[in-house]
Amino acid sequence: MELLSLSAVQLGRLIKEGKATAVEAMQAVLEQIDKSEELYNCYVTIDRGKALKKAAEVQQKIESGELSGPLAGVPVAVKDNLCTEGMATTCASRILGNFIPTYSAEAVLKLEQAGAVVIGKTNMDEFAMGSTTETSAYGPTRNPHNPEHVPGGSSGGSAAAVAAGECFFALGSDTGGSIRQPASHCGVVGMKPTYGTVSRYGLVAYGSSLDQIGPLCKTVEDCAVVLETIAGPVFTGRKSDSPRCGAEGIRHAQEIPLSKEQETKPDASQCCAESSQRRAESSQCRAESSQRRAESSQCRAENSQCGTENRESERVSAVTDSTLICRADTDFTTALRKDVKGMRIGIPKAYIPETEKNQENGARGLSPEVRGAVLEAAGVLKANGAVVEEFDLWLVDYAIPAYYTIAAAEASSNLERFDGIKYGYRDENAQELHQMYKETRSRGFGEEVKRRIMLGSFVLSSGYYDAYYLKALRVKAMIKKAFDEAFEKYDCILGPAAPTTAPKLGESLADPIQMYLGDIYTISVNLAGLPAISVPCGTDGAGLPIGLQLIGDCFQEKKLLQIAYTYEQLRNEAAAAVHSA
Repeated sequence: MELLSLSAVQLGRLIKEGKATAVEAMQAVLEQIDKSEELYNCYVTIDRGKALKKAAEVQQKIESGELSGPLAGVPVAVKDNLCTEGMATTCASRILGNFIPTYSAEAVLKLEQAGAVVIGKTNMDEFAMGSTTETSAYGPTRNPHNPEHVPGGSSGGSAAAVAAGECFFALGSDTGGSIRQPASHCGVVGMKPTYGTVSRYGLVAYGSSLDQIGPLCKTVEDCAVVLETIAGPVFTGRKSDSPRCGAEGIRHAQEIPLSKEQETKPDASQCCAESSQRRAESSQCRAESSQRRAESSQCRAENSQCGTENRESERVSAVTDSTLICRADTDFTTALRKDVKGMRIGIPKAYIPETEKNQENGARGLSPEVRGAVLEAAGVLKANGAVVEEFDLWLVDYAIPAYYTIAAAEASSNLERFDGIKYGYRDENAQELHQMYKETRSRGFGEEVKRRIMLGSFVLSSGYYDAYYLKALRVKAMIKKAFDEAFEKYDCILGPAAPTTAPKLGESLADPIQMYLGDIYTISVNLAGLPAISVPCGTDGAGLPIGLQLIGDCFQEKKLLQIAYTYEQLRNEAAAAVHSA
């Protein structure tokens, strides 16, 4: 059997049964990389020797029975803004070209504990700022379905690597659709979980109140398994686990570009507080934040509920990670059943405007082929028992200005630390300190990053804070309230992941505003802290993939996975029937 044709779960099953080995899987991936990487440019860093050595170590643990999970021995790619101990983490930027972290991100550690083997770091838009993976300092990534087109972004390298068979699954980050949009463009499954479900410790910050780590996979089943693995805190299995963010975490925070907001700001409350408790007048969502802090005393009591593989009462983990919500319902694979009968699915009218309105909007409008594929997918779910209806979600038009105001403001703050002093690139020709700052940042950052830093600095400046930033925060609260009201009626919201299929290389960079408008269907999810998943639902006339986006209420990933899994199975059955005929 061709290993590269398998999903991550299928490969893990074969390895567990002794029909394949972790080393064979890694060798197959590296051979595929040798064949296609020069064309697609999915990776920034590949450590072949370390990957093969680690695969051999994992195989020994599998054979001894020490590792038996579904991802044991499976090769994984990691987006280049997630820290990996001993392996360069550049954020696809010149300014971090020589940065090698001394520790790994929590999500990466959890995968390694489960036996997954890291291949390398995938290409991305510089500091995750972009929608095409063209702003990378290491060159653009190309779409495996058509190399003349982009893979989407900013997690384009991860999505393209999965689509090209250069890994079995990958990790990405999603600030405004950076997992779901490239998943749509590359024809893979990508999921953004509820804000706070996966720890951001070790993720280089872009917009701290918006960032979330998630998986990009071949199937919905893979997605559920990976999310189940990376959700929650890291456990070592010892009774006296030390805090992940104690003295050791403080030392790390001085070495890795993590924001002050990342370490202390309790943004997770945006997903947990009832809509009536929301306050639009403050930049901090204070509702129930004291209840959502992962204090050690609370997490000790809930330790048996914080992870499906770590429920033994003798395991104690003192968790003080303010980027993480301690959840008991992370057994996401239990939702993988083919059944949507009685589920209520809403389609916002603004997500599927009529053809005439699309023509009025010009290039920014929804492609007729995308609209047709999405409505056809909705028809499949309706034919199998779901209740599907259209409704008004009136704040869509305000999402883009609110998002780019907030994201740029947080980016300007988070990227302030990159000054050439502690780590990363430094201009050696500067004669004095301030000149060194200017030259280092001017040469180290790309054009798109500098554009967003300038925009963020402007909206936070004296005299404009109230007019722009504070107003954007109020709109953000209104968007969350609108979604809360929608989820009182519906189990899921359905729509496109992107208004068009993947554009050609160079088209988006020529018109940045047009690139920003391409995020119209994804950014509201991040503003509201909601979970969402993108599933392939067809192709356009040129053979480029189209993605179906499903949006759920906070902590309702299981409903999303169930609906996505059902649709995927029905689509596969239909394709098999056509093929056999």
